[in-house]
Amino acid sequence: MPSASSSAPEPRSPGLPVDLAERVEQLLEAMRSVGSGLELHSTLNRICETAASLADARYAAIGVIAEDGRGLADFVFHGVAEATARRIGRLPDGHRGLLGALIRDPEPVRLTDLTEDPRSCGFPAHHPPMRGFLGVPIRVRGESFGNLYLAEKRGDEQFSDYDLGILQVLATEAGIAIGNARLYEAAQQRERWIDGSVAVTTALLSGGDTDDAPQSVAEQARRLSGSAAGLVLLPTGEGGLEIAAVASEQPSSALGAVLPADSPIVAELLDGQAVFLADAATDSPTIAGLAPDFGPTMLLPLRSDGRVLGVLVTPRARGERAFSETERTLAVQFASQAALALVMAEAQRDRERLAVYEERDRIARDLHDLVARRLFATATQLESAPDASAVPEVCEGVGNAVGELDVTIHEIRSSVFALRQDTAQPPSGLRTRVLREVGAAAVPLGFRPSHRFVGPVDTAVGDVTGENLVAALREALSNALRHAGASRIEVVVDAAASLPDGRRGVRLTVADDGVGIPEGGRRSGLSNLARRAQSLGGGSWYGPGIGEHGGGTTVVWQTPL
Repeated sequence: MPSASSSAPEPRSPGLPVDLAERVEQLLEAMRSVGSGLELHSTLNRICETAASLADARYAAIGVIAEDGRGLADFVFHGVAEATARRIGRLPDGHRGLLGALIRDPEPVRLTDLTEDPRSCGFPAHHPPMRGFLGVPIRVRGESFGNLYLAEKRGDEQFSDYDLGILQVLATEAGIAIGNARLYEAAQQRERWIDGSVAVTTALLSGGDTDDAPQSVAEQARRLSGSAAGLVLLPTGEGGLEIAAVASEQPSSALGAVLPADSPIVAELLDGQAVFLADAATDSPTIAGLAPDFGPTMLLPLRSDGRVLGVLVTPRARGERAFSETERTLAVQFASQAALALVMAEAQRDRERLAVYEERDRIARDLHDLVARRLFATATQLESAPDASAVPEVCEGVGNAVGELDVTIHEIRSSVFALRQDTAQPPSGLRTRVLREVGAAAVPLGFRPSHRFVGPVDTAVGDVTGENLVAALREALSNALRHAGASRIEVVVDAAASLPDGRRGVRLTVADDGVGIPEGGRRSGLSNLARRAQSLGGGSWYGPGIGEHGGGTTVVWQTPL
């Protein structure tokens, strides 16, 4: 009697249907695929695709519950075409309807026709029709991460107990994957915010213009928080807050705007309290008046040693997701570090001011010696002149002496006027501030740049534009000092300039005869100039200088009046 063939098929476990065995194999492969990634959004996409495939459903979606438990922080879908999704518009927020009910009561739900369920609130326009529905919670160790939804089983069938069981297993694995992805994303966020804090501090310690400290803070905060803009507000003498720096992809007219002292939100911020708005356009009339398109917004005091130096604002556009608790915590820590950076910038300005005072003392001593020598030389010339003043040589000698005295008197007056200016006091006009910057640059340069004014500089140029023009002049003179090796610099402030679009404007030109800008050299200073001009609706560029054959560099900075 022949023995049993070794190739005979092995018997299956009793009671396990063939189709279920195949689906278990698919489930194991799906679990391996789901757990292979750490990036949250791509992980959610894989879960949706896998769930739809296992249950043979047309549509699948995952709603991720916000960290505060109120509504959905993210909604990922599968089966709906992108064009259809754009026509539908805004994604579900989980505050109402069947999705909201599943968040409040995270238990499995299986419906033959979801449109007949009393918890349903209907579909928006252009939404594809859906009837059969299966939803299971995504939980790990008692914590709810969200819900996994399926709709419209193919073949007009209903979702079975097998579908529910397999989906629950997948939801458990999905919860672990989402938890890991959140931890990874939080670690990545923390690393980015720490790097941003280091970048702000490094920028200030590397010898850059300390007046650009608020702008550096605003730019880093905007990038790190994924916001539409970054703003730094500084206290005013009247108790309000003035927008001193704006970082945005689009030109902003908010620079120089002031939040009044009687605003409740200003009082909170100056008291050192952070303010978080779900929608700035509706929650705060003060903020809405400045930027009606702002949505979720963080307003963070820049506080150091109990003193509020300013306020950092990071708004997102309306309709974008709210800031998570992790993002809020990291932003508050960044604001504390930024406040310390601003204190360092203030200390650096004080050191620079002290160095100017010390240099003025040295100049005064040198001036005393120079005046003494010139007066002595002049006296010697006059004493050597004979009494016969009609002799041509005598007349010429006396004339030279008188001319030398005139030059000396002019230098004394100019030097005394410059030395008597107190840099700690606010200047009376733009012309005076420009003269002060030119005079301050003369000390390290070893010569005084020439200057020329065109048009009504003091009356036509507003305060915000004037402040930015002075900062741009300081940046241009600093670049010439550090990089140009120039022997001649010409400064022109033209308040009667005509811009390319026909508007009246003010134009600053700083030209030198130095070495010019090398190919591949750093452009951070020029970028600062361009950014300042663009924030006011203007522009900045550079070209050949005033040296021989166009040697050196000419920097032009202009903005509308």
